[in-house]
Amino acid sequence: MSEPQSAHSAAGKPSAPRLKPAQLLFEPAAIAEDEEHFFDLESMEDPRQLLARSTELALAFRAAADRATEFQAMAAAQLADPKRFDRLVPAAIAEQAGWSEDYAKRMIEFGQGLLQGGSTGS
Repeated sequence: MSEPQSAHSAAGKPSAPRLKPAQLLFEPAAIAEDEEHFFDLESMEDPRQLLARSTELALAFRAAADRATEFQAMAAAQLADPKRFDRLVPAAIAEQAGWSEDYAKRMIEFGQGLLQGGSTGS
């Protein structure tokens, strides 16, 4: 697994400008089951349009993954907080999240930093 990364530098400034992600449109269940259909990209005949839309989608998914990782880290930090009567040890957090114990420890530290910073950058 890769190292947990924030969308912000250590100084709290964005490391790269956040672009507004493309709108992820709902895919009806019947179409979603068909692997040939993916956000209607297969129906685009203009390669420029296809490149633009697929790039928008890739950026949107990356932004969503970054945000989800930040929230995972904050949740891990909260679950490991020694002030909680029901706190979890890193091994339990790792098991619940499907991580290695070492990765859980790094995510806890990352989450503590995010929580102390007071925001996730939105």
